Amino acid sequence: MSRANPPPDTFSQGAKPGASQSVTRQAVPLSVYDLTVAYHRKPVIWDVTFDVPQGTLVGIVGPNGAGKSTLLKAIMDLTPRASGRIAVFGGSYRQNRHRVGYVPQRESVDWDFPVDALDVVTMGLYGKIGWCLPVRKKHRRMALAAMERVGIADLASRQISQLSGGQQQRTFLARALVQDADLYLMDEPFAAVDAATERAIVEILWEMKRSGKTAVVIHHDLQTVPDYFDHVVLLNMRVVAHGPVGEVFTAENLHKTYGGRLTLLDEVTEAMRRREHSL
Repeated sequence: MSRANPPPDTFSQGAKPGASQSVTRQAVPLSVYDLTVAYHRKPVIWDVTFDVPQGTLVGIVGPNGAGKSTLLKAIMDLTPRASGRIAVFGGSYRQNRHRVGYVPQRESVDWDFPVDALDVVTMGLYGKIGWCLPVRKKHRRMALAAMERVGIADLASRQISQLSGGQQQRTFLARALVQDADLYLMDEPFAAVDAATERAIVEILWEMKRSGKTAVVIHHDLQTVPDYFDHVVLLNMRVVAHGPVGEVFTAENLHKTYGGRLTLLDEVTEAMRRREHSL
């Protein structure tokens, strides 16, 4: 059965499907509705729908291969989507990309590129500086201030290939911070970092929240979800549940998310075949 499209200016909100409460897209930093992404007709994420309230720290949690990174890439128009709608502050990502900061997976970065840490952080200002225009002293001061916030100002002149894993992660966090964005998308910022770096990132996240910022963070450590986040999206190709941690981060929902993954894959693949045949 096909789902009815939402009104053009609203998305449903809340953890329970079919909730009658609705909000305007303008009121939330991120709204995802009926999002499907497939590679070579093989579904990666399927029928994903959720809203991200303003001023929240949202953890995206699910098993390996659940489509978490694909979800972030689809939000940023880095991968084509088969269907669905995404609204960023009520418009498209392209319209509001200046309000979005991104922290990629550390493994996806070429750390042998010949730049120092300050250069990397300053790249976060290119949207304000403009491409091919000179980087001025005030821009470098802003970048240094962001590096100070994450505790690596003394590493400004060090080549990125010479940084430790934790220092590299802090560098990309500073690059996002210097943008002074309203919505931050982070792809496993805690992966393979030392305890001190993890604490520093958590402190930055909660500082963002106190300032009214919003962060959507892919996370893999289930034990720390209740401590780090106030909202969670449980994802295994489809959204199992989403909403306040205290309401949806339950043993039952975790079992649905991490158990029976092969069965879910078969169900989604079959559903896509039926959709194609019906067109």
